[in-house]
Amino acid sequence: MRVAWLDCSAGASGDMFLGALVGAGVDLAVMREAVDALGVERIRLTSRMVKRHGLEGVKVDVEVPDAAVDRRWRAIRGMIEGAELSEGVKARALDAFGRLAAAESASHGIDVDDVHFHEVGALDSIADIVGSAAGLEALGAERVTASTVTVGDGTTRGSHGSIPLPAPAVLRVLADAEAPSVGAVPYEACTPTGAAIIAASADAFGSMPEMVVKRIGVGAGGRDPSERANLLRIVVGREVGAMAPRPVVIETNVDDLDPRLWPSALAALLEAGASDAWLTPILMKKGRPAHTVHVLCRAEAVRAVRSALVRHTTTIGMRSYEIDKYALERRYTSVEVDGREIGVKLALEDGEVVNASVEYEDAVAAAAALGRPVKVVIAQASALAAERY
Repeated sequence: MRVAWLDCSAGASGDMFLGALVGAGVDLAVMREAVDALGVERIRLTSRMVKRHGLEGVKVDVEVPDAAVDRRWRAIRGMIEGAELSEGVKARALDAFGRLAAAESASHGIDVDDVHFHEVGALDSIADIVGSAAGLEALGAERVTASTVTVGDGTTRGSHGSIPLPAPAVLRVLADAEAPSVGAVPYEACTPTGAAIIAASADAFGSMPEMVVKRIGVGAGGRDPSERANLLRIVVGREVGAMAPRPVVIETNVDDLDPRLWPSALAALLEAGASDAWLTPILMKKGRPAHTVHVLCRAEAVRAVRSALVRHTTTIGMRSYEIDKYALERRYTSVEVDGREIGVKLALEDGEVVNASVEYEDAVAAAAALGRPVKVVIAQASALAAERY
């Protein structure tokens, strides 16, 4: 399993995430394109190498124009939902901003849709969250874990005046994610944006899992405090050993469910965290036609998947077993068919692209816009992917 571990011992911020992703091999252009898709004021992303306590890291600078746009949660949500981004990038970005909105709502006692983000809603933070979501998808990790988050203590200044550290939004976001945190340093080490990206990305928290390390990305913050190197690390590798729970297959036989409900049931299983879900027609005792529903999922998703099975089907029990799984390295990119961007998932073995799969929903949207059959657009996108990769 390809895993990414976030070393947050020096804290986290949006620009540190962008820098660490670039250091781990993600093309900055991937993040630029995602930010440009938002259709907001012009945002410029550039990268450079810097040193913190003698250690080298990538510093990504986010340059934004002055703006006086009222960006409440409902407006940001609509902007992301309407952007030409993959569903995975949208989901992660909306998750991060949704966590921030909930934290700000609880801190200030206002309706969540009316939350005005102030600092975290500024253009640079919007770019940080959407850029990080696109970068993490391009990284292709099947699982993301994170260390204890250093948040800092003391006070800082915000739009409403002096704010205690850790900032209220940081505490609430990390608390909701059940993320371990520590003060440790006398300054703001983790920003609300950084906390939201961690919470929306990490599947679990703890020490670096046992892995064969393949890449290391180091992102630098803007300051160079005396207490510790202001760096966020992303360690990417192949997870092995006891720290890597085996995938689980859950199965159950169902003979009394209205067949029209199966599509929504399978969708609910995928939403609950299943990696895949499928049906096999079977014949049960007394000649009863039925289906076996099979669900493949990570160990940490078993509870949610079981709950979805009992809620969306008529089963009253199920069986499960662990399996071995071999998965190719995956990366995400896109091709353009007559001005319409279509996502492409690449599968690599030993660094060589062996398969390229066109994102179906993107092809459907492009076909509708271009007035062509979906099969034609898929063929065109597949041909472009084959030529490029």
